[in-house]
Amino acid sequence: MRTITIYCDGSSIGNPGQGGWGAVVADGARARELGGYEKNTTNNQMELTAAIESLRILKDASLVTIHTDSSYVINGITKWVKGWVKNGWLTKEKKDVLNKELWQELEKVTHTHDVSWKHVKGHSGIELNERADMIANGFARKEEVEIFYGSLAKYKLLLATMPKARVVSKSKSAKKTGPAYSYVSVIEGKVLTHKTWTECEKRVKGKKAKFKKVFSHDDEVRLMKEWSA
Repeated sequence: MRTITIYCDGSSIGNPGQGGWGAVVADGARARELGGYEKNTTNNQMELTAAIESLRILKDASLVTIHTDSSYVINGITKWVKGWVKNGWLTKEKKDVLNKELWQELEKVTHTHDVSWKHVKGHSGIELNERADMIANGFARKEEVEIFYGSLAKYKLLLATMPKARVVSKSKSAKKTGPAYSYVSVIEGKVLTHKTWTECEKRVKGKKAKFKKVFSHDDEVRLMKEWSA
């Protein structure tokens, strides 16, 4: 069996909104980047798609380690999916599992391989995770994203020339102020983004909810992933 390392990520501008996914698939000799765009999607759907598409390109059974910063994907495929399959893809409340079709496809494509799942902290300077994030965000913004496919040695040289991602400090930073990039809210596990406080307030007022003002796209993505977990 070949040994494969995968880093994958997803992004959406709005939740739902236009989105993208990105991945880096590498063995000991070659590296391949993947990515794609969806017109109307969510962050979690893009996270799932990134993992699915990464596994789909593997022609032969392999030993695969998938690195993702999505707790939603890892918990789903390693814990929740067994119960979903047993219950006919219904939740305990007898409702269809959210993103059922994507979960079914991910569960299917993992069967061919021996897959291990590793959680990585997003925006922490892990090179291949940051690259997958850049690809996902590039597609989400409908930018022209150059995708690499070639020798691992050339790929390492290419990465060395790319700008390094900003590492989020673990220490407490000064409180941010200024105009909001967006507002994020969550009710009963469903995370949405809002362009204005008026939109956010309309959703959360009088309900059991969490909401927060964010100041950048990166902050929005991090919070969405945290609250979707």
